[in-house]
Amino acid sequence: MPLELMDKVSAQFRDRLPFVVYKKPNQAQVTALFQKDNKLRSVQDFTETGFVMAAFEWEPTLLLQVDEKHGAEFDLGAFPNRKKNREIDVDIRQKRLHLDMVQKSVAAIQQGDFKKVVLSRKIEVDFSKSPLDLFLNLLPSYPNAFCYLWFHPKIGLWLGATPEVLLQVCDREFTTISLAGTQPYIEHSQTIWGKKELEEQNLVTDYILDILKDKATHIQKGEIESVQAGNLLHLRTKISGVLLEDGLEPIIRFLHPTPAICGFPKRPALEFIHNNEDYDREFYTGFLGELNFGFETNLYVNLRCAQIKGSQAIVYTGGGITQDSNPEKEWEETVDKSRTLLELL
Repeated sequence: MPLELMDKVSAQFRDRLPFVVYKKPNQAQVTALFQKDNKLRSVQDFTETGFVMAAFEWEPTLLLQVDEKHGAEFDLGAFPNRKKNREIDVDIRQKRLHLDMVQKSVAAIQQGDFKKVVLSRKIEVDFSKSPLDLFLNLLPSYPNAFCYLWFHPKIGLWLGATPEVLLQVCDREFTTISLAGTQPYIEHSQTIWGKKELEEQNLVTDYILDILKDKATHIQKGEIESVQAGNLLHLRTKISGVLLEDGLEPIIRFLHPTPAICGFPKRPALEFIHNNEDYDREFYTGFLGELNFGFETNLYVNLRCAQIKGSQAIVYTGGGITQDSNPEKEWEETVDKSRTLLELL
């Protein structure tokens, strides 16, 4: 069955027709969704059914129409694992620019422009593998993440493994998460979080709780926990409740982008990003997932992702900056976050 499923995906890709193949966190089921034409469809009001792929700043918000659906159980341990602990080549010029950008953002925070901003960069590398092989190797590397390979002939090819839920809804019952803070995962080592990471996590959590207070009832906040994603650990807080309205659009527009991928307050942080990041994030830090599949919607923030352009792969990475940020440590965090994808590439 797994081989048959991937043959179907290969045929869809060869015919240059839209598809997405994905695995939800902590599951072995891999699902493939096919669209029979190459029409570019957009989400209008989130009442549609399909697979949504939204950019960081919403435009475009694309909808893959589900004309065919296939699935199979995969043995995630059957795929070859990456070679670990490779040295990551450092672009000295890019490092210098990133350090300068972090220093500038810390100064802006200290003078009261905003409390947090999320800064990112992209890494361009040569790519010669099959995208399907890359996706298969991604699965055992990120068992706790939403792993996907998405293609539309008029947009391109994206893949990734994100640990962050934006919104899960069944009827009106919802779950979202606050995710912030990063450190390398070290097996059998005690996890200790610093002041910067804990404050960053609390800022994101408080923001989500604040925007939900007049949009939902029975709101519950879980305990802060450490979760593993690939070679990293993050802080996570689950938040759940019952939405007051049926429509998804208002709650999604309030949630996205959260302080975990943009900053806080949102408007000045976004302005800083526009003025200082030297590229368009496109679908990086956007969101994607199942929209109105029966009574359920499952959307994820598009982190740990790469865009494939012919013989080149563009890997995206970033991190949250607060008044306690150390530029060198923030650079190392972006290196750590890109490591698994770069090793697979």
